[in-house]
This record gives sequence, C-alpha cells and structure tokens, in this order.
Amino acid sequence: MVDRPSKVPVALTIAGSDSSGGAGIQADLKTFTALGVYGASVLTALTAQNTRGVEAVHPIPPDFVVAQLESVFTDLNVGAAKTGMLANAGIITAVADVLERRPGIPLVCDPVMVATSGDVLLEPDAISALKERLIPRAILITPNIPEAARLLEADEARGIDEMARQGEALMGLGCGAVLIKGGHDSGATASDLLVHSGGSVPLEAPRITTRNTHGTGCTLSAAIAAFLAAGEPLETAVRRAKSFVWHALEAGSGLEIGSGSGPVDHLFAIKRHPRPA
Repeated sequence: MVDRPSKVPVALTIAGSDSSGGAGIQADLKTFTALGVYGASVLTALTAQNTRGVEAVHPIPPDFVVAQLESVFTDLNVGAAKTGMLANAGIITAVADVLERRPGIPLVCDPVMVATSGDVLLEPDAISALKERLIPRAILITPNIPEAARLLEADEARGIDEMARQGEALMGLGCGAVLIKGGHDSGATASDLLVHSGGSVPLEAPRITTRNTHGTGCTLSAAIAAFLAAGEPLETAVRRAKSFVWHALEAGSGLEIGSGSGPVDHLFAIKRHPRPA
C-alpha cells in the first residue's frame, strides 16, 4: 500500500551562515526540523565563526540573494519566512523588493546587528534600510533590548514599562507587532514583552544560568516562523516559541561544544522522543 502524499508546512530562513552550527541558518534549520516543519534557506552571508566569535564575514551579492529567493518562491509553498543577518543595505533592499511582491507570506524580522560575542553583523549605514524597507513588511520584529534602543536611537529600556513604550515606538515604523527580548536584562526571571495593536503581553520564564546561549535569538525567531507556517496565530506562535527556546537552553546547559558561548540544544525534543527504527 502506497502512503498518500501529505502537505508539510514550509518555513523559509533568510540569513547568514554560522560555520560553527550554533546560530544563523544552521540554527534555523535545526529548529524547523525539531518542530516538524520543512525548512528552506536563502544565504545572505558566509561567516567564519565559532563559539568564541566571528572572524570573517563574506556578504553574498544582492543579485544572487534575489536568485535564491525567486528559486524558492517559484517552487515551494512557503507558509512563513524569517530574516536574520542581512549584512548590508544592498541585501536588505534586495530582500525587501522580493518580499513586497509576496504580501501574503508572514514575515518575522530578527534585526540582527551584533552577535552574542559582540561582533558587529550589520553595517551601520544599513540600519536605515532595515527601518524603511523591511520592518514595515514584517508581521513581527524580535529585537533584544540593545537592538530596540539602537533602532530608536534611544537609551536601553529598563523594566517592562520602558520596554512597552519602546515597543509602541517601534510599531510606529510599520510592523504588525514587536517582541522585545529581555534576555540581556538581569534578575531571576527572563522577561520578554509582546507589543501589538491590542496592548502588551508579558512573557516570563525562570532565567537559566548557562554559558551556552549562542544562537538563542535566531532560534526564537525561527521557532515563531515555524509555528506561523503551521497555522498558529501570532501570540500562540510567540508563546510556544519562547517555551521551545527555554527547553533548548535547559537541555543545552550541560553541553560542552567549543570553548566560548556554546549553542543551545535544538534537538532536545527529538532525543527525548526518538523516532522508531
């Protein structure tokens, strides 16, 4: 008996490559796989990096980024997309041009500016292109506290009230919603804040003490895109994605990969529930 073909949700990551496998498209594709979503990828940059930092960046020519995007969109039924590292204004503009012709695809924009190690991943003159061309196209943007401040040219938010005000200001750029990530804050609780047209929703979880945080932002935005591709509404997708990242951090806290900031364990769910042989 031949099994009937089944439709699998498709999510697309538009991001840079991490040669150490913990962040970028490698983290995104692991996340898609762990959540049962088919992952497609468009490379925007190659990086030579490991758990200690980024040693070199090689941006992909914008016209080849466009070629990758068109190749994916003309064949695959993409249910949601996310952007990560976009490197420069030319790549941002190229990505925005293609996505604007496909307004029905939900976009999660992770405004990656600086790596966990502190290395700069977005050229300074590209921030205006990000604000003017890509953020208005997004259903959700996912800045951490320093990134939100950089986008607004403001001081970093301290506490939920300031995060809410900055989230509302970021929505003024045209995006549908803002998730400000509080992982850079301190305290026993990691507090994120989802800001949308209906108000703000605090999302809290116990803070996990671990050096293995490489790729957490990429993983979160990828998980949100995966749940959106599977048909979940935005707030549900964000809540489930935050839970996924928390468990990946917990499971990865004991990993010994590299000598710097190691990765989370994207495959914790698969290892707990192995597929039958």
